[in-house]
Amino acid sequence: MSVLSVNLRTASGKEVKHLRHQGLIPGVVYGHGISNQSISVDEKAFNKVYRQVGETTLFDLSIDSQPPVKVLIQDIQRHPVTGIIQHVDFHQVRMDEKLEVDIPLKYVGESPAVKELGAILVRAVNEVKVKCLPKDLVHEITVDLAGLKQFNDVITAGQIDLPAGLEIVSLDDDEVVATVTQPRSESELAELKAEVKEDVEAVKVEEKGKIEEKGPAEADK
Repeated sequence: MSVLSVNLRTASGKEVKHLRHQGLIPGVVYGHGISNQSISVDEKAFNKVYRQVGETTLFDLSIDSQPPVKVLIQDIQRHPVTGIIQHVDFHQVRMDEKLEVDIPLKYVGESPAVKELGAILVRAVNEVKVKCLPKDLVHEITVDLAGLKQFNDVITAGQIDLPAGLEIVSLDDDEVVATVTQPRSESELAELKAEVKEDVEAVKVEEKGKIEEKGPAEADK
């Protein structure tokens, strides 16, 4: 299991900028029943662990060489332009307390409807929120597409083969996560293009009408 070493920090406010110039990321460790701890972590070391665990895998966090604690990467704040990490939140978990975590869906296998009938696969959901004990966390949940055999077949949340200990809390059992639809015919595509063209022309006519109502001088303002 990955271990990430971090240090307690006292820098705050404008002083935090100096940490970033030193290649350090400011962060916080928090959890149920524990006091929040402000920390700093080496950017390269963090990125290495993050590539391994993502945001859905437990790993060990060692604060100032103390015995490691189990954490999840809860939130990452990035600079809106450069994408550089500005701050990171670590959630210290209790192994006897259930968590709610977003887990990505990984669609596997091949739909017979797509392969044999030329159907269009529609993935309606990319991730689900699950409730489970930390020991039962998984990196991803697989969804087998083999059951999509005919047009309009669906896979619902209740049909997902969940790993032991996981419960989906973001979707009802009958909500669709994937389906296959019949491809549009050439005439349907032509009709759709015509409708789009009509809408565009209608907008142009409406805009022209507004300009004429305002008059040339007012329209140029």
